Amino acid sequence: VKSEGPKLVPFFKATCVYFVLWLPTSSPSWFSALIKCLPIFCLWVFLLAHGINFLVSHRSASRILAGLIFSAVGDAFLIWQEQGYFIHGLLMFAITHILYSSAFGMKPLDLKAGLLMAIVSSSCYAFLYSYLSGPFTYLVAVYIALIGFMGWRAMAGVQLCNDLWTWTKLSACVGAMLFMVSDLTIALNEFCFPVPYSRFIIMATYYAAQMLIALSAVETRDEEDFRKRS
Repeated sequence: VKSEGPKLVPFFKATCVYFVLWLPTSSPSWFSALIKCLPIFCLWVFLLAHGINFLVSHRSASRILAGLIFSAVGDAFLIWQEQGYFIHGLLMFAITHILYSSAFGMKPLDLKAGLLMAIVSSSCYAFLYSYLSGPFTYLVAVYIALIGFMGWRAMAGVQLCNDLWTWTKLSACVGAMLFMVSDLTIALNEFCFPVPYSRFIIMATYYAAQMLIALSAVETRDEEDFRKRS
């Protein structure tokens, strides 16, 4: 963990810049999009700093990098969500969750974790359903299914009881949970009712989630060995 910390300094600085400037969302611009996306750009650099060979030889890391790229595009779309680009942002983040799920893999399966995430996801959609209308009725359902699946695959990698976990697997799990908190806050604020301090909650959990998921790409144990033990 200590060896990765210095590589994340630009990310922490860019995140501080975003919260210090706190540009108003009422007047979207390319500058505000840049400031919002800058921490994610820094996470690109964080992964690229490990070398192209690392990304090529570790498919999970390259998929997480691709997910971060789609996330940045989604962030940019959401800057102009009041101009009708909310669905575009939703689509970009849906692709991100597919890429992250692929990066986390399907082993171990852990059906108990899958059942738990299915219950949580279904409960969230059941609560949101009465507030949704038009295409959002099914778009939100698909999105919740995708992020719930991503959360399941991240959670399944943490086998605490069997001592088959690494700090990177734990990082992926915590990151996925924070991503779900961020997106649930967006949904509540967008479709249901104003959430106090919503923007701070959304962005703080979102940046933390992306950082932890990016960290999970830096696997410290041979992936095939981990799968054999699981």
